[in-house]
Amino acid sequence: MAYYPASATYPSMLGELYSAAFTAPAFNWLCSPAITELETIVLDWLARLFNLPDCFLSEAEGGGVIQGSASEAVVTVVVAARERYLREACEGLSAMEKDKRVAELKGRLVALGSEQSHSSTAKAALIAGVCYKSVPCEVEEDLAMTGAALQAILEECKQEGLEPFYLTTTLGTTATCAIDRFGEIKEVVKAFPGLWIHVDAAYVGGALVCEEYHHLTEHFEAFNSFDMNMHKWLLTNFDASCLYVKRRRDLTDALSITRSYLRNEYSDSGLVTDYRDWQIPLGRRFRSLKIWFVLRTYGVTGLKSHIRNHIRLGELFHAWILSRPDIFQVLTPHAFALTVLAVIPKGEVKLNGASEQVSEPAMNEGLARDDILPNVEDEKRAAANKLTKEVYETINSKGEIFLTSGVVNGIYAIRVVSANPKAEEKYLRKAFEILVDTAETCVKDLRWNAGPR
Repeated sequence: MAYYPASATYPSMLGELYSAAFTAPAFNWLCSPAITELETIVLDWLARLFNLPDCFLSEAEGGGVIQGSASEAVVTVVVAARERYLREACEGLSAMEKDKRVAELKGRLVALGSEQSHSSTAKAALIAGVCYKSVPCEVEEDLAMTGAALQAILEECKQEGLEPFYLTTTLGTTATCAIDRFGEIKEVVKAFPGLWIHVDAAYVGGALVCEEYHHLTEHFEAFNSFDMNMHKWLLTNFDASCLYVKRRRDLTDALSITRSYLRNEYSDSGLVTDYRDWQIPLGRRFRSLKIWFVLRTYGVTGLKSHIRNHIRLGELFHAWILSRPDIFQVLTPHAFALTVLAVIPKGEVKLNGASEQVSEPAMNEGLARDDILPNVEDEKRAAANKLTKEVYETINSKGEIFLTSGVVNGIYAIRVVSANPKAEEKYLRKAFEILVDTAETCVKDLRWNAGPR
């Protein structure tokens, strides 16, 4: 209940065990043709299951590749985006002119992500040697990145002489499962054809197996890459992160270095896939086998049932929290089995002035803007934060259940996730009862001083 799921199932472990028996390094088709072909087939299966546009299929110009993690995928596409941007900016120049132009541009390249984006984008920018800027996310917009906010940052970059070349958008932010406004972003980036758009769906991407979430991908044909983690919500053990690109040539042009000992007639023919050119490392593991085992064991119907059960449990827990408005406030609308809540002193106003049904998410994974909290005086916020922190620490210190906390735009919050393979209603009910009992005790015992301390 503390974190997003890290799945481990018998079929997945069995697939991992079998893959360990294959000692092939799998860096190109020649040394591991079966490993290569199965990865291509399995990833095309998943692309169709997730309702990704056809441009991400291997039969088109794109395709998928299994990375170690969503963070590794971000580093990979940031490097590809950087090289593509520089290559297009230097097109038609002589060798000497190209070197000068590249040196000039590299110091002005900037990667973008929202304030809610995973920290991997900032780290990827650091690794790639480029600048990083974040797009503000407002409480009123449920902490999603909007087209207007992105437009403002792009104009700001232009005024500062920076060259935006990459943007991470998010389908389900780490903190609150917010979904960026993909339709608005699609319209804004039409004026920036050189901007690489990546969709990070590490956790929520698993929900795309269900038809009721297929509408979330309707704008993805305008974007360059998409990534989700099978090892989070879809019953596959770590590591299995599925990265899709719209144009595989963008990856191979950036990452392909072919020494004489790697040359062979099959690779030279251009008719086979060498996945070494789709990633940072050379060697790779046979990770598609465990995904194949999971898909063949549970089937599409089983995966859908798995996701829907967790969504149902999350909605149930969310309803229980809403039934106690005297001690709890939900800070985000229920999203993908995640509930984010705060404990409030009895008799105090709501922390953000919102009703239970229209609560406003505002969490920023450790980077909260503590000066922003609508309709709340500082001392009331400090009192509520102290109370929530006390409840959280008391629960974890007793060891009956384990929860995580965060900061939600200046509000200390507790997070509960129901998307564990072993999650059951009785366990969530127990967690709710512990929360209620602990909150009531802390509200009663703590002294609250409305004035400055």
